[in-house]
Amino acid sequence: MLTLAAHAIVALVAALHAYFLVLEMFLWDKPAGRKAFGLTLEQAQSTKVLAANQGLYNGFLAAGLVWGLLVPGAEGLHIRVFFLGCVLVAGLYGAATASKKILFVQALPAALGLALTWLAA
Repeated sequence: MLTLAAHAIVALVAALHAYFLVLEMFLWDKPAGRKAFGLTLEQAQSTKVLAANQGLYNGFLAAGLVWGLLVPGAEGLHIRVFFLGCVLVAGLYGAATASKKILFVQALPAALGLALTWLAA
């Protein structure tokens, strides 16, 4: 049961990062992207290339988490722990430097996934 909960949270974190990829790479200067990040059209247009790069990194995090879910045994566990740790560090850094909201949207789900993953192991 604990393993199922851990995997569900890891899948949720992966889905969130896939969503961040879409927001940052494709919707950054669209109304949905601007609303999500509180940007004016001018701000979004001037930072679009940077946001797309950031979105690509979020896609790598999502891919790594999915990879960790698909690989069985200890190898999959190590992959999940590594990528959850990356997400946690990125979330803590983002909360400290950009927006406190990132603590709850990114760091907290990663920390929960990491804790459940360790407990399930």
